[in-house]
Amino acid sequence: MPVSLQFIDNLVHVHLAPEQTNGRFGLVEMLGRADDAPPLHLHRRDDEGFHVVAGEVTLWIGDADPVVLTAGRSAVAPRGVPHTYRVTGGAPARWFVTATPGDFISLALAYGTPTDATELWAQPTAPPDAELLGRLADEHDIEILGPPGALPT
Repeated sequence: MPVSLQFIDNLVHVHLAPEQTNGRFGLVEMLGRADDAPPLHLHRRDDEGFHVVAGEVTLWIGDADPVVLTAGRSAVAPRGVPHTYRVTGGAPARWFVTATPGDFISLALAYGTPTDATELWAQPTAPPDAELLGRLADEHDIEILGPPGALPT
């Protein structure tokens, strides 16, 4: 049974933590509401894969044109390349994220709050703790480059 977390404004189901794969790989399922977007960031060690199963997610990866992922489409944000996403299309989305070797999943486990939720909840009552998130991101080899909505170009 996966561990479920409230991570920033997402519901995250951790299917494989890096500890389960000898630190080689991690896999999470994410649910995000329309317009959900994380801070602009880069991974120093992780290659991050995205596979959308419902809804629409637009990725901005480096200086490339945006990539619109709908159900069944995938993309990779390579390590060292600034990137972000936004849930587009006016509806919630569900997607899987792979992280190799898994620092992103370790960050989600460190920052997230365990939950029994299976669906997205009402908006969080408080904004994320930016100082704690920034410190934990740095500890997990992730560099936050800008606020949610900032693009890499």
